[in-house]
Amino acid sequence: MTDHLLQEWPTEKICILRLNRPEAYNALNRALTDALLEAVRRLGETSAQVLILAANGKGFCTGADLKERKLMSDDEKYKHNRAINALANEIAAAPVATVAAISGTAMGGGVEISLACDLRFAAEGVKLGLTEMRIGAMPGAGGTQRLPRLVGTARALEMMYTGEPISAERAGEWGLVNDVVPAEALMDRVMRFATLAASRSRRTAATLKRTIYDGLEVPLDQGLDLEREAIVEILKSEDYREGLAAFAERRAPVFR
Repeated sequence: MTDHLLQEWPTEKICILRLNRPEAYNALNRALTDALLEAVRRLGETSAQVLILAANGKGFCTGADLKERKLMSDDEKYKHNRAINALANEIAAAPVATVAAISGTAMGGGVEISLACDLRFAAEGVKLGLTEMRIGAMPGAGGTQRLPRLVGTARALEMMYTGEPISAERAGEWGLVNDVVPAEALMDRVMRFATLAASRSRRTAATLKRTIYDGLEVPLDQGLDLEREAIVEILKSEDYREGLAAFAERRAPVFR
């Protein structure tokens, strides 16, 4: 773990990975990218049920560290891009609920890693953009695929063609973020969701997430088949038995 990434555990089921390069608006240099990738990969070995991506300073994340990248060879630039892409994919595949707490500016790869999360909450006044076209590049860590699926093709192309950021408020209208709150209330809002999600069955949540995302990639009838297969697994689970018992006994369930 580098000093550029802090790991916090407000509860045994909630993990916060906090980007800590405030002087660089938490741009993803190689060290930070590698540290994030390793931390996300290790989540399955922990008790985490919710992952929160947060950041210190005025920026949530401004994507690839362009000052570092300017000094790279072409091969090194591509390798760095693939590392950020792998990070986004690892976040998307994490077997836990994932949330981006967008407290400051989010650009380029910073937006892309937030798109890989299940939910996004933003502070009022924050700007978000896929700004790669400004420097003759294009999103290369999932933005061209995840953003249209979230906000629609026309809105995604508007953001990417122009390279101009949008406000958190507009992002909320478009469905890019789930909620927009005052900056001082952001982590409280995120923690309310995380605490509730962490009280549910971890196994069921992982199955639910897999079923939804896999289902989005296939025709409806195949997606319904995935749901039916998942339900068979869930109805046999110990957590479901505990849920039924807790309901009958009028108490909160205690999931394994």
